[in-house]
Amino acid sequence: MTSAPIEGSGPRRAILGKLPRLSRPDGSPIRVLLVDDERALTNLVRMALKYEGWDIEVAHDAAEAVEKYRTHSPDLLVLDIMLPDMDGVSVLAELRNSGPYVPTLFLTARDSVHDRVTGLTAGGDDYMTKPFSLEELVARLRGLLRRSAHLTPPDDETLVVGDLTLDAASREVTRAGEEVSLTSTEFELLRLLMRNQRKALSRSDILRQVWNYDFGGRSSIVDLYVSYLRKKIDADREPMIHTVRGVGYLLRPAP
Repeated sequence: MTSAPIEGSGPRRAILGKLPRLSRPDGSPIRVLLVDDERALTNLVRMALKYEGWDIEVAHDAAEAVEKYRTHSPDLLVLDIMLPDMDGVSVLAELRNSGPYVPTLFLTARDSVHDRVTGLTAGGDDYMTKPFSLEELVARLRGLLRRSAHLTPPDDETLVVGDLTLDAASREVTRAGEEVSLTSTEFELLRLLMRNQRKALSRSDILRQVWNYDFGGRSSIVDLYVSYLRKKIDADREPMIHTVRGVGYLLRPAP
């Protein structure tokens, strides 16, 4: 674990300008479960998220996390990968098997591509590496909420590109009739590509439209999500997602 997990001068720096407050559909506060064994970190993050008007529960190990997940029904899960009694990837697998889908952001001191892909493969919607800034954490969580199906009004948009179909109302994606399971971030990335079929989108365009935040120009997160989306959409099939050298990515029907 790193000894300096948070950058910045304090929780008030986490507020990104005068952004509108987000709440549950019934107007009650957003519920967040924060799981990390570093108490100094959880104290600072809890203060920053409470400043957003959210209801925060904290757990410092896997057993406590599972108990609070089941009793408090969070809207967001912030989960450290390195916990004292079980790794965060295994915790998420257990939670996903025993309860409804909850958008999840992994915190990790590890920054290798393998570790990040492992988190995404386990069902994580986003990840941040330590040390991190409170401003960016709040921005990432606000983005996850906007992409979360159960916190946004349903729409009836249906997109079809070749044998790929996306149904926004049911949040279902199929290719050649086979269902493709996507996280909320992957779903919004695919929707953007399908809405702009045959159009090359730059990494910065994708960051703004999917994440609503530019991450200080660190576009590698786009490359990582595209690579994992390809494994789900294009696996053992003619590819539909293509790299446009020097620009970004586009999606077009398979030949």
